[in-house]
Amino acid sequence: MVDSKVLTNPTDRKVAEPKVDRLSDPKSRPEKVYAFIDSQNLNVGTQKFGWKMNWVRFRKWLADEYNVENAYMFIGYIPENEALYEQMHDAGFLVVLKQTFDMTRLPPEEKFDANGVPEEKPPVKGNVDTDLVLWAMKELGNYQKAIIVSGDGDFFSLVEYLHSKKRLLHVMTPSGHYSQLYRAYEEYIVQLDHHKRTLQYRDHKSRPKNPKDK
Repeated sequence: MVDSKVLTNPTDRKVAEPKVDRLSDPKSRPEKVYAFIDSQNLNVGTQKFGWKMNWVRFRKWLADEYNVENAYMFIGYIPENEALYEQMHDAGFLVVLKQTFDMTRLPPEEKFDANGVPEEKPPVKGNVDTDLVLWAMKELGNYQKAIIVSGDGDFFSLVEYLHSKKRLLHVMTPSGHYSQLYRAYEEYIVQLDHHKRTLQYRDHKSRPKNPKDK
């Protein structure tokens, strides 16, 4: 579990300054930062470019680099993935599960792309967008700054609102391929692929053994 407590170092004060109770002085307290993570957008967005997120490292990085106290992870619930949800929880995320439904059981309804080719239907769908927005608004009184982790333009209204209230810290996107709607907030964008070296999951077990190691 990530420790989100921030301690004040008493040696930072100059000797000549009067003693100040920094924990009781609102101006000296670090801002509370919450992160709201669209897991599907993040997961698909990283794997599309050939890498996977190391969730333990990601949670620690959010805490170390941005002082994130609570990180809400919004995921579509699939019973077979119970172990994954437990891992997320153990890594320090507050996991919010969304009911999913099996797309393969829906009546057949063809959808076509711009070239007239039938679009593939995902076998399981769980729309977490509404839950993410709901929790960001519900927790508004508990944080000073918010980080939205998604490149999905469906969160534009939330980002716009948080910005108008001076509550937006960053919009973190998996890569440079994110909604055009966020171009107005370029200064807030953090592309996670720029931190791939730190955040990437590496499966050491799957590496081929070097004959010289025998």
